[in-house]
Amino acid sequence: MDATFWATVALVIFLAIVAYMKVPAMIGRALDARADRIRNELDEARRLRDEAQQLLAEYQRKRKESEKDAEDIVAAAKREADSLLVEAKAKTEEYVARRTAMAERKIAQAEQDAIAEVRARAVDIAVEASARLLADKVDSGKDAELFKASLQAVKSRLN
Repeated sequence: MDATFWATVALVIFLAIVAYMKVPAMIGRALDARADRIRNELDEARRLRDEAQQLLAEYQRKRKESEKDAEDIVAAAKREADSLLVEAKAKTEEYVARRTAMAERKIAQAEQDAIAEVRARAVDIAVEASARLLADKVDSGKDAELFKASLQAVKSRLN
């Protein structure tokens, strides 16, 4: 009986104990449990990846909607600015037209005032000239006084 024989006997006894204790079944169950756990983790990872892709798609859709909203806001602001510009131009033109009309009325009034003043001065000069001519022709004091009174009456009516 040599050492090889006893090593073989020990190996056979060990394998019998392992078989009796159902160690291969325990190892198989442990491996099956580990395979199930790995399968579950892979399923969970797939589910999380799908969820992440859905979130990414939703955020991209929201980004596109936000960009469109921003473009709409910019377009509305441009339209409003254009309408304000048109309105401001119209108001400015109206203001200029009113100011021009008012200036023209003032100029016309000033012309009428100047013409009236020139006429009044011309009448005064004509009256003075007539008075001098008539005074030179009238020698009597009574006629001169009557003429001066008449002249004063004409002057008071003109003014």
